[in-house]
Amino acid sequence: MRILPISGEALVCLLVALLFAVNFCHGSDSKTVEVVGSAECADCARSNIKPSEAFSGLRVTIDCKQENGNGGFKTRGTGELDVEGEFKVSLPEEIVEDGELKEDCYAQLHSASGTPCPAYGGLESSKLVLKVKTNEKHTFGLAKNKKLKFSPPICASSIADYTRPSPVRPSVPTPPIWRRCRLCGRRICCGKV
Repeated sequence: MRILPISGEALVCLLVALLFAVNFCHGSDSKTVEVVGSAECADCARSNIKPSEAFSGLRVTIDCKQENGNGGFKTRGTGELDVEGEFKVSLPEEIVEDGELKEDCYAQLHSASGTPCPAYGGLESSKLVLKVKTNEKHTFGLAKNKKLKFSPPICASSIADYTRPSPVRPSVPTPPIWRRCRLCGRRICCGKV
């Protein structure tokens, strides 16, 4: 029996293919950390605004209190609202320790122009809690399945125009101007001046 010689190029190709196969089959040890939730338009029905228009261009950031206790916040993730007001934001895996967040984190809604929107119910209403935990995935959301509420005039989207037109006032006829005659002193109508 005869053994065929293997050329250098063939050996390199075989090793590269083997490394790719091992890398794809093995997977990664990293865990997925995400925040899911939804927003709610507080006065869309009353203002006759379609919710899909109100959600357009709005963003959510996940801001966490710094571990060192200086009182500042650091943005850990950002995402957009879909047409139904749902959002999903990925977070770095080092923020989770033993299945819990190492920091107090909150969801913050931002208008289409990027300015933060006021939180209905205060800061605690947007605090994140663990919803689902598996070996590979940690899913966080708002406590008690709350939604991020906002008012369209304050937290404006990119589509809807929330400025109300000023009421049209009927024109009021101007009264005639009365003057006194220089000679006799009686009042006479001079018309418009």
